This record gives sequence, C-alpha cells and structure tokens, in this order.
Amino acid sequence: MPSAEALAVRSMLQQMRASQNLGEQSLEAQRAGLDQMGRTIPKPEDVQVERTSFGGVPGEWIAMAGGAPTRTMLYLHGGAYYMGSCESHRSLAWRLAQASKSRIALIEYRLAPEHKFPAAVEDAVKAYESLLAQGISPDRIAIAGDSAGGGLTLATLISLRDAGKPLPACAVVLSPWTDLAGTGPSMESRAAYDPWLEPDGIRKAPLLYCSAEQLTHPLVSPLYADLAGLPPILIHVGHDECLLDDSVRLHEKLQQAGVDSSLHIWEDMWHVFHSFPIPEADEALTEIGDFIKEKIPE
Repeated sequence: MPSAEALAVRSMLQQMRASQNLGEQSLEAQRAGLDQMGRTIPKPEDVQVERTSFGGVPGEWIAMAGGAPTRTMLYLHGGAYYMGSCESHRSLAWRLAQASKSRIALIEYRLAPEHKFPAAVEDAVKAYESLLAQGISPDRIAIAGDSAGGGLTLATLISLRDAGKPLPACAVVLSPWTDLAGTGPSMESRAAYDPWLEPDGIRKAPLLYCSAEQLTHPLVSPLYADLAGLPPILIHVGHDECLLDDSVRLHEKLQQAGVDSSLHIWEDMWHVFHSFPIPEADEALTEIGDFIKEKIPE
C-alpha cells in the first residue's frame, strides 16, 4: 500500500498533467516548470554547493558540510534531453550525497534542440574525464542518472568502454530512458496507471534531440547497444510508469551480456519517484546508497 505522502503526490501529478498540455507550452515554460519542481525539497544547512566546471561543462559540487567523502558520483540529470539543470536536480543530488556518503558532481550538459545528439554524450564524457584528470581514481567513481540521464549514463559508459578509457566502479539508473523509439509494451499497458507521463509525449520528445533515423542509435537508445564489459549497474523503475519496459529489457540485455545487473521494480510508483519527498523515495535512496557503498567501500 503506498504511503499517504505518495498518494498525495500522485494526485498532484495527475492534476498537473490534466491541466497542462506540454505540447502547447514553450520550451522555456517547460524548463522553468521542471526547475520549480526541483525546489520542493529545501536544501539543509549542512549541504555545501560549489559552482564549478568539469572539463568545460558547467555544474556543481554537492557534498555534506564537514565531511570528506572518498566516493565521487557523476550525476546526469533527466528531462528528455531538452530540460533539466542543477536547479531541477540539486535536491535529488544532495539526498544521494547523504545516502551514499559521496560528493556529487552534478553537471549541466548541453540541451536540445539548441544542441542535438551527440552533444549531451560528449559533455558527459568530458565531465568524467575531468574527474580522472583531477586525480580521482575510477574505482572511486559512480555514474548515475534519471530518465534521459539514465540513458545518458549508459551511453557514457559505452563511449568510455569503446574509447578504451577506465570505467567507473558502478552505475545507477533511475527510470532510464533506453529506447527512444518507444517500442516497449508498457508504453501502452501502463499508460492508464502512469500519473505523469503519457505515450504521445514520450514519442514526440526524442525528435528534439535526434533525427528519426537516429532513434535506435546505440548512444541514443542504449537498449540497442552492445552492453558487454560494463560495470555493475543498479536499475530502479516504477511499476506504474510507461517506461517500465525500458528498464526490464535493459536488465535482461545486461544479464545476457554478462554484466552484474540488479533490477528493482517499485510497486505503486511512477517515473523517477525518487525526486519527491515521500517515504518510498527515502527507502529507494537508502538502497542506492548501500549499493554504492558496497561497490566503493571505504
């Protein structure tokens, strides 16, 4: 049974979707709306935020005050590749910092449609390489991301592997968008249960980022990639979301490729529920923190 807080957020999301037609909103309005949603959880006083740059990619260091974490997480925000920023995802980042006892490198990769594929992948790879250049060992780094940032996490790992670069210790993807062609059965079977996303919007958004011919490119839709040789990956997804099968099929392909993959499908939850102040999100973030601490021990 979902918590009272989760039921309240679900109702809010349903009302928001019913009252807003994203297809009729400007990009600026959609971006501002996602940023505003990210401000729903106020920043605690013991969180330090330092504006910086990672290999020329703007972003922030986010860490707990007074701490000296030995773990580093590169975090790639979601937002369908055309929305999202440090503003929208800072609260999720500091909660991940708390749960995993890590410092978070939260970056602002270039957004579509001003910057189409492969700009986001190039920026994520640059940011990771900048961490290595700072002397951070790859076995002390995790890469994580939600939604489009989850797909971008996988594209970054594939790019690093193919370039012969050292890979991080592990990765975490939250409701990852791995099939921009939108072929998963859950696009239709979960549509009536998803309080936030709907199939038409999911299928229209990719064309802001790439051409129709690129929808199954392995760095656009990692579900179509060779996934062998990637580090351990934890996948979280909500049972009630249209993108459920993007995670289920990813997990199956990772296992077939010999990758250490763990999939947790959260009952009664929706797309990137981790972003909201609900008990289920706290439980999920604790699980993520435990996973990262196991893969990157003190």
